[in-house]
Amino acid sequence: MDIMKQNESLTKKNQTPEQADNKMKLKFTLILFIVLLSACSKSTALKPFKTDGCSLFPDGDLTDRNRWCDCCVRHDIAYWQGGTEQQRLAADKALKACVLKKTGNETFAEMMYKGVRAGGSSVFPNWYRWGYGWDYGEGDKALTQEQQQQVSEALKAIKSKTLTCPG
Repeated sequence: MDIMKQNESLTKKNQTPEQADNKMKLKFTLILFIVLLSACSKSTALKPFKTDGCSLFPDGDLTDRNRWCDCCVRHDIAYWQGGTEQQRLAADKALKACVLKKTGNETFAEMMYKGVRAGGSSVFPNWYRWGYGWDYGEGDKALTQEQQQQVSEALKAIKSKTLTCPG
């Protein structure tokens, strides 16, 4: 008789296959909802400005190790802010002009320009991408009013410091 009572108790606790399937679908739906919700709740805070000088490129030459590094730091400020593709193009052209002025070498300036055009896109999840001050995925788009305000406040702090090359 004890075995019969145990079987009856187990049957009440056990679910039908349909009930188990519904329970699994509910769990999956909840997990999916949580994942999607977390993806939508990106931080809109601007990260502090950081520079490594001329990312993946020398900051200067053998006679002056920081010869064009200040060009790269100004370029990093633009990349940190992000914005439209036109703003990125302007930042890259400004880098080229600055390096040309510092070196007098058109070929060298063009090589740096082509390097940042090829490797600095916002689609690459690296530390030197266009818009690196924002969470990855913002892309090449105009900054919102809120983002512009954050950049403006941060630039005041940046400009009050003496920016030096990291090398």
